[in-house]
Amino acid sequence: MPSSQAQHWLARSRAAVWHPCTQMKRHETLPLIPIAKADGIWLEDFDGKRYLDGVSSWWVNLFGHNNPRIKNAIKNQLDTLEHVILAGFTHRPVVELSERLAALTGLGHAFYGSDGASATEIALKMSFHYWRNHGQTQKQRFISLENSYHGETVGALAVTDVPLFSHTYAPLLRQNLRAPSPDARHARHGESGADVARRAAAALEQLLQQHGHEVAAFIIEPLVQGAAGMAMYDPLYLAEARRLCDHYHVHLIADEIAVGFGRTGTLFACEQAAIRADFLCLSKGITGGYLPLSCVLTTDDVYAAFYDDDISRGFLHSHSYTGNALACSAALAVLDIFADDNVIAANLVTAERFNQHLAPLASHPAVRHFRQCGMIWAFDVDCARNDFATAFFSLMLQHGCLLRPIGKTVYFMPPYIIEDSHMQQLVSATLSVLKQLLQHDQASTIQETPLP
Repeated sequence: MPSSQAQHWLARSRAAVWHPCTQMKRHETLPLIPIAKADGIWLEDFDGKRYLDGVSSWWVNLFGHNNPRIKNAIKNQLDTLEHVILAGFTHRPVVELSERLAALTGLGHAFYGSDGASATEIALKMSFHYWRNHGQTQKQRFISLENSYHGETVGALAVTDVPLFSHTYAPLLRQNLRAPSPDARHARHGESGADVARRAAAALEQLLQQHGHEVAAFIIEPLVQGAAGMAMYDPLYLAEARRLCDHYHVHLIADEIAVGFGRTGTLFACEQAAIRADFLCLSKGITGGYLPLSCVLTTDDVYAAFYDDDISRGFLHSHSYTGNALACSAALAVLDIFADDNVIAANLVTAERFNQHLAPLASHPAVRHFRQCGMIWAFDVDCARNDFATAFFSLMLQHGCLLRPIGKTVYFMPPYIIEDSHMQQLVSATLSVLKQLLQHDQASTIQETPLP
């Protein structure tokens, strides 16, 4: 039974807060967890119970809660400048961050927003406006992958293929095009992941042959489609997509909002195909989970298309907190940690250790398509329960672990500071919960709520 203090905050939250990606009525039976504080990989409620953050607080927290280096960077910035309008003004943190991101990506111009969906909107608008400035006003459509997810603002939803999110708003959305996913789970008998990628690339080429003249850009989640159930695919597809976009004069937008900053095993996922996108969308891990920030990086060619005496040819998109100095200082601290601690190499070692701990799950009789990409692990569960995600989430909390399945896909996306004891706790709890659910494997009358 929660303490009076926990119940106090739970009641106040239900009365005043509309929580994201949630059917609020479900909290009549599955209470919210009021969190009092966090440190390292742990969240702690008002009763002192700790929860191992196995999803990096929605994929954003890279180096743990209460990280001293990121925290001190924000504190130091507070002493000089918290925020200034970025239209007509600039400041040290946004200049330094832009320079460092350019050096890391080869993309020389950074435009800032506040969240991932904002980055998607910026990239889509920039691509459309680029072609318009070049007199190619027919290029107004976009291609995205089947089961893609790029955010939930109106423009982002128009390139998102998750009906639960987009169907209701269909009358508001522009009709775009879908290309088959290179998801390696689609492999036919005897096919490899690379074979699936080639087959999907051939389908993309057919689409571009028919519609390339009216397409502004192809937007893609490199290597891992998150909301599709952590669908992973061969880097060959990215290389083919780059080649085809060049051939048919279509921009390539890499949505690395979830997979950037080391999550797939390289600093940016596109590196694994040795390609450079025309637009690179970043958010989530960019500040280590401390402050809202997103960024779109693009090429000199795109930037030049807007550089003109005519104000209408400029990119007039804006956000009040664009390039916020505190958020940029946090992002600079994150880049310092990557550089100083050799994080990419360290993550390779961490991933191998976690793979060893996960061996009993990989061989579990109810597990299908066990897969890994860098610091992301996922598997599908052969279970008939309609309420699998909700039941699994709730039972894992009882074991002191935060995991949020996507449908019947269980995934691990922990902070990079995860240690062997944390790995073992996650695996032991998962095995225990799977055993409990599979022993009572029957259809439930509880309507399942998505837990991305």
